[in-house]
Amino acid sequence: MVQSPKIGITMRLENPTRRFYLGRDYSEALENFGAVPLHISLIPKKNYIRGLLEGLDGLLLPGSDSDVDPDYYGEEPHQNLKNVVPVKDETEFLVLEEAERTGLPILAICYGMQALNVWRGGSLVQDISTQLKKAVKHEQGIPLERNSHGLRTEKGSLISGLITKKDCRVNSHHHQAVARIGRFLKATAWAKDGVVECIEDTRKDRFVFGVQWHPELSWRTDDLSGKIFELFVEETRKRAFKRRKRNCQN
Repeated sequence: MVQSPKIGITMRLENPTRRFYLGRDYSEALENFGAVPLHISLIPKKNYIRGLLEGLDGLLLPGSDSDVDPDYYGEEPHQNLKNVVPVKDETEFLVLEEAERTGLPILAICYGMQALNVWRGGSLVQDISTQLKKAVKHEQGIPLERNSHGLRTEKGSLISGLITKKDCRVNSHHHQAVARIGRFLKATAWAKDGVVECIEDTRKDRFVFGVQWHPELSWRTDDLSGKIFELFVEETRKRAFKRRKRNCQN
């Protein structure tokens, strides 16, 4: 019997107290679908990251209360840019580098999707409300799990295959969005105002899946959010099986 796959989740930094932390929802969702969640401290050192990811079967890049530094995609900071946490960005990019090298399955959520896109050479809309005309409200507030706006998807995409109802809606908690798409990525879902809501890897041998909303908040009540975690954990389970099979042969 294959053991539960181990999935790393990068943490946040609370600057005033210097504490690493992470909301419980990500870990609870992974555990519910059969994975073992492990927290990744924000220590931007290659040896630490490599040593930690060696024992993992997947990577979850969560949301954050910070923005990716726009210097990474060659822009000056917009007046509505929120706080930037350098150690968060640095660790995220090192983790992505190692995950790319080893082919780890990745689920990237909100800030995590934006960081993935920037690391792949893409850029961001720094502030939706002032930079996009006729934008819908993307910072919905509470209740956090409420699905607040519609979603349209690309036919034949991975995300479209997970949707079972005609009127698909998702929650929304962000003020930035993907702009220029990074390498080996494609946009596969959008809000009605054109904001990119999902990106997928274009390579057949890689599972890299990013969503702009927060499925960890709504997996208990929303079919699509639950299926995202179910699919991701299944991909990591396949990875775990192959890795342990190799170890037994050595």
